[in-house]
Amino acid sequence: MSDSQSKVINSYLTFKLGEVMFASHVENVIKILEMQHITVVPRTPPFMKGVINLRGNVLPVIDARIKFGIPPTEYTKKTCILVLSIQIDDEHVEVGAIVDAVKDVLEYDFDKILPSPGLGSKYKSGFIEGVMKVNDNFIMILNMNTVFSTEEIIDLQEQTEKTVEKLKKEKSKKKVI
Repeated sequence: MSDSQSKVINSYLTFKLGEVMFASHVENVIKILEMQHITVVPRTPPFMKGVINLRGNVLPVIDARIKFGIPPTEYTKKTCILVLSIQIDDEHVEVGAIVDAVKDVLEYDFDKILPSPGLGSKYKSGFIEGVMKVNDNFIMILNMNTVFSTEEIIDLQEQTEKTVEKLKKEKSKKKVI
């Protein structure tokens, strides 16, 4: 590791899923939204909860608990949606991820990040960039660009486009009436 790399401080947004703390590099986080009504999209993977309107655009929303194999739970006042920018191939895609609670933004020295532990089949190891130790707690750093496979992103985009078309048709029918 070079001297310049070892002095880099990275900023991470931390959040909870169940009792586990996770972190995403702040460059992937566009916005944090309060929980809101989500329009269900039929015939999508179980982790996709549906779509929301974000500044006039349709945003696919996933439940991060389900995506990571953590049992679902009822949403609370702390439940929110992280709007993430994910790079797949050469394209940036926005996805909303429901998390139990957003905690803090932490600055953490690059050279203090611990390597990913072997997590078995519950988490794909490619998701985890490393681990931060804060006080006596461990925080899993997610590589948001590898959380979803290319196929999953394509499927989310296709389902979102179908939903947009369906909503447009329904809206035009209402105008006619």
